[in-house]
Amino acid sequence: MTHIHTETYGHGKPIVMLHGWGMHTGIWRPFAEALAKDYRVTCIDLPGHGRSGRLAAFDLEHLGPALLAAAGDAPACWLGWSLGATIALDIASRFPDHVERLILLAGNPRFIRTHDAADDPDHWPGVSPRVLDAFSGQLTEDAQQTLLRFLALQVHSLPDTKALLKTLKTAIFECDPPDNAALQQGLHILKEADLRPALAAFDRPVSAILGGRDTLIPHAVGAQLQHLQPDLQLHLIDKAGHVPFLSHQDQLIEIIAGFMESK
Repeated sequence: MTHIHTETYGHGKPIVMLHGWGMHTGIWRPFAEALAKDYRVTCIDLPGHGRSGRLAAFDLEHLGPALLAAAGDAPACWLGWSLGATIALDIASRFPDHVERLILLAGNPRFIRTHDAADDPDHWPGVSPRVLDAFSGQLTEDAQQTLLRFLALQVHSLPDTKALLKTLKTAIFECDPPDNAALQQGLHILKEADLRPALAAFDRPVSAILGGRDTLIPHAVGAQLQHLQPDLQLHLIDKAGHVPFLSHQDQLIEIIAGFMESK
């Protein structure tokens, strides 16, 4: 059985956190520890990332059962960031008894943009497939530097950019580079998964938290998310990019606490 690395902090209502593409638990450990002042927070390294072993097939079908086994059977709030949001939404859809609440942090049920014209009824705000194709090509040259450049774009022009970049670099180089196959398959999930029907059908509390300066998940997607899920709690952190847990930790924790204590 594949070893899945977890780190658990604090006590209280359980929150399970899934990191984004190419990352590992180290990227948001300080944020998790701060959140754990009021909650029991379990961070999971995705297979082939950080300290977790490889999974034979890094796809949604196999990721869900592996991560549920690592998290335990108790129902929890699942919080997914970026790719982690896609995976958490899939788990919520297929294993709803294990997901009491769902938080999509800088995530999107359909990562890829469809139809460029905003007035096209089939338009969906997202990232261009060419961006993911570029990452795929760069990974073969230097995975860690590619990931560092990827995240550097997300904190560019934000307050304390130098400090944020230092934090990112320290976190990324804490572990060996992710398994290349897992990285490529993760990009495939982002390109191909369309979980909009899953979000529309989920009947438990959902929160979506977006960054106003996020270059990967346009904040314009918020209106579509609420159309799919009318009861969804939408929050916009206006000056945040793709990593609000680094740049706006206190504001993000306040939003999450409000959601966790809501009915």
